Amino acid sequence: MEATDVPMAVPALATERRFAQRLRECLEEEQLLDGRYQLQQGPGRRVALPVLEEKLSQLRLPPEVPCERVWIQGPVPSRAARRRTPAQKLRDELRRLLGGTWSEELERDVPHAWQRHGDLVLLSEDSFQAAPWERLGSALWETVAAALGARRVARRGRVMPDGMRTPSVTLLLGQDGWVEHVDNGIRYTFDVTKCMFSPGNITEKLRVASLPCSGEVLVDLFAGIGYFTLPFLVHAGAAFVHACEWNSHAVEALHRTLVLNGVQDRCHIHAGDSRQLELRDVADRVNLGLIPSSEGGWPVACRVLKKDMGGVLHIHHNVETPPAPAPPQAPALPAERGSPEATGSGGEAQHPTEDGGKEMPGARLRPEWQRWAEATATRIQGLLAELHGRPWRTSILHIEAVKSYAPHVHHLVLDLECRPVLPV
Repeated sequence: MEATDVPMAVPALATERRFAQRLRECLEEEQLLDGRYQLQQGPGRRVALPVLEEKLSQLRLPPEVPCERVWIQGPVPSRAARRRTPAQKLRDELRRLLGGTWSEELERDVPHAWQRHGDLVLLSEDSFQAAPWERLGSALWETVAAALGARRVARRGRVMPDGMRTPSVTLLLGQDGWVEHVDNGIRYTFDVTKCMFSPGNITEKLRVASLPCSGEVLVDLFAGIGYFTLPFLVHAGAAFVHACEWNSHAVEALHRTLVLNGVQDRCHIHAGDSRQLELRDVADRVNLGLIPSSEGGWPVACRVLKKDMGGVLHIHHNVETPPAPAPPQAPALPAERGSPEATGSGGEAQHPTEDGGKEMPGARLRPEWQRWAEATATRIQGLLAELHGRPWRTSILHIEAVKSYAPHVHHLVLDLECRPVLPV
């Protein structure tokens, strides 16, 4: 990047230094971090991260990451930008392919970031939508692959409303969509055209991996490709997991992933509707990882808990939260040269390292979350009493805020301890 190419100011999101790493992860996940410029240190232990203004309206931040919109005056190009990054190389190759025809519309259509799964790059759904790209045919995708050091290219769309969270992903170059992804030391394999992989759940997967499950039997009612089944087995020390999944493509991916990690002998896959599961009285712990609501699985969860000892339920749910008052607008933060950089490897979406990075501060517990947790605990208590014909007690152990979705909707996990009341 030449000095003459650097604008006088760029948009950014500012937060306290202790929240900077989490904000960066969120921006990278949403492909909104502008890797052309350095993270900037500001007054009062504040940090500003440059963002792509044209995509900022898409941002959905978790509640534990407070931030505000600012402008960085005199932005400093990142080290990667001073080299020719893959993103810049991609633009250069595309300009060459188009024979000098270029426009602002085409520039907006070229991705600044992407996900990489082995030799496959997964582009965002708004990439290469303008009409001129269609005329290039396969030459476009061959150019993209060569510039990004890949052999296969795919583009994602919206998740299909089929109850199975089937992705709408189109394979643009290559023969098949099977990939391998390493997350917290666990090797996952799946077909990107048929199965979802959600890096945004990394904080919950890390938390699950740290739970004390040694010697326990666990039922994972909505296992998918093994987002939580594998952390329970590989890191948390569960003795055995019953994994329930009704999507045949996810079942195949889960089986392959269990074999890849050498834990297939400690897991049984129950293919089909988990609401028809015939297991009873087996589980020390039940994971209900389905959103927007796992309520359909609550009766089954109560039935599989050990009737004489009970256990713990991990209940996922999307909870609506009224908007908080908007903070006052802050002044622009001056740039400080030589500050740490916020870029990853030239535009590729970076995910937390295998040790999870620094511990993130807990989200502030909101009254709406507490009310939802208490109502859920009461419902579960009633279901257990009705099922077993004797009283049970439920105790809220923890409420975890995983991430936020569309405005004022938060993905929460309730850890609920359920125990039978023993006769005196």
